[in-house]
Amino acid sequence: MRTVADDLAAHAARHPARIALETPAGHVTYGRLAARTDELTRLLGDHGAGPETVCAIALEHGADAVAAIAAVLRRGAAFLTLDVTQPRDRLAAFVRSAGTRLLLTTSAHLRALDPDPGLRTVPLDGPVTPPKTPATPPARVDPHALAYVSHTSGSTGEPSPVLVEHHALDAYLRDTARAFGLGPDTVALQTAPLGYDASIRDTFAPLLAGGRLVIVERSRLLRPADFADTVRAHRVTALLSTTPSFLAHLAGQPELPDPLAGVTLVASSGESLRPFLAAGGRRVVPGTLVNQYGPTECTMTTTRHRVPAEPDAAADLVGAPRPGTVVRVLDAGLAPVPDGTVGEVYIGGAGVARGYGGRPDRTAECFLPDPYGPPGARLYRTGDLGRWGPRGLTYAGRTDRQVKIRGYRVDPAEIEGALLAHPLVSGAVVTAHTDERGRAYLTAHVTGDLATTKDARLRAHLARSLPPHLMPRHFQRHDTLPTTRSGKTDRRRLVVGSTK
Repeated sequence: MRTVADDLAAHAARHPARIALETPAGHVTYGRLAARTDELTRLLGDHGAGPETVCAIALEHGADAVAAIAAVLRRGAAFLTLDVTQPRDRLAAFVRSAGTRLLLTTSAHLRALDPDPGLRTVPLDGPVTPPKTPATPPARVDPHALAYVSHTSGSTGEPSPVLVEHHALDAYLRDTARAFGLGPDTVALQTAPLGYDASIRDTFAPLLAGGRLVIVERSRLLRPADFADTVRAHRVTALLSTTPSFLAHLAGQPELPDPLAGVTLVASSGESLRPFLAAGGRRVVPGTLVNQYGPTECTMTTTRHRVPAEPDAAADLVGAPRPGTVVRVLDAGLAPVPDGTVGEVYIGGAGVARGYGGRPDRTAECFLPDPYGPPGARLYRTGDLGRWGPRGLTYAGRTDRQVKIRGYRVDPAEIEGALLAHPLVSGAVVTAHTDERGRAYLTAHVTGDLATTKDARLRAHLARSLPPHLMPRHFQRHDTLPTTRSGKTDRRRLVVGSTK
């Protein structure tokens, strides 16, 4: 099958001098990006990369990171991108659980990561050695070979590696470019960090269309004034991976009356858009606003809804399925529920992942045969609630404890496990709440000999293994945690301010 890397090479052949990337290190043309991709493709071939070879990429986002991912795709292998700002132990766990065979990185990151001695590393910042293999095109890519691995939280609290195949990734990126009308005039800003599947959309949908990708220092994306300056300075026209929380933050800056001037497309995902719309936030988006919905297990996006200028803020509309995908709203017996009735959302079709790496039990629990599809068809059980209506699918919440914090899916069990690793914590329960501005946040309820242990010490302990979006806003100390009659923690009685 043809890959995105082949399209980038085609753009380079036709327009080698066209700018592909704007980075802190300077502009990178399509010709230069294609040449580096070719170089890394041959390097990967020298190290035996091919179908089902998982290649971890631990680099700052820039030309080499883009070229490395493209090279992995061209080899028909699979990539695992790592956010190098996250804790070392967490990244090491990702590398192990993904079944990584090669690590592409720099000397500095290699020292920081300290990988297992048996993992073959490919340094990308050293002198270039002549390739051992001839510069011939790799064999045709198997559409059902593994394309990338992305981790997501599960019911055990341990992040699980989601396995997505080449056909699913390729179909998704091409559909995204078509649906959003991306083209050579598109200037997209990279907002999602490497290590999250949204970063794949940010990076390759605009490049597939021959557009330009803007990559800036992460700090410039987190401060509203700097973000607005970046949009203006680079003449950004498209934001493909914003969260409602960040849009709400922009809308709440009175000194920034028009922070998205010139932006013609904003695609939002990761959490409910309804609080943002209810607060009148639609006015901050001058162009098209798209509400995207879909889990990691279904290749990023399954449905889209174009939000009108005067939106209905009473419902969280996520719209219609993209081509090749199927959305079913079913009851507990897997029977379809009538339109307008809330049921659990199941997703089938082109985007459904292979399953969870090394987790056959969880794969069997979440990926089911589709009783209404052709032989061999599968459904992913999302754990989301929804209902069908004349305008498409409406999101109606979760069936389990998972919540969305700043666009990231969070399972409180992962945080509870990290808290219980503290020597003075004897019990831990994490609950989700919503503040007066409609933003979700976490409170950690803990027991143990913690009278002299300040919140800062608990945060420092968690920071050794968890990223910032998993950090509780509040810590509440309890003598004991309330329980139900069966002995389980009674989370309904754990409210902010309770210290029983």
